[in-house]
Amino acid sequence: MDRKMPALIEKIGFDFSWSEEKVWALDLPVEEMAVADLEWHLDVPFLWTDGGYYDLKPIEVMENPETHEKEFRRTMDADLEYPLDIMFWKGRWLFLDGLHRLMKAKLLGHTKVKVRKVPPSAIPLIRK
Repeated sequence: MDRKMPALIEKIGFDFSWSEEKVWALDLPVEEMAVADLEWHLDVPFLWTDGGYYDLKPIEVMENPETHEKEFRRTMDADLEYPLDIMFWKGRWLFLDGLHRLMKAKLLGHTKVKVRKVPPSAIPLIRK
């Protein structure tokens, strides 16, 4: 099925496709970042409902776990030992991988998370 990217996601999201496996393979330092610096992601529909397409905000999953059981389970199963992979894009840090880990960290009351900052110069290395 050919799906049109929502305007909001086009506006703030990446303009390239990447392989998570290629991102994970990058040799980057791990550092800590405040959850508050990343929690804007929770109010953007980066998730999908069954049959939907970028139509579910992470905060909706966090506030209504019984309604979004699959995504909530995925969130609570996320392993916080792995850092979140982010890139500075269009004026803010944006996820390449780790949204569910951020959600779990926020639900558990963490104020900091481990991140790896992927430089834009790595885009050719992580493209699909």
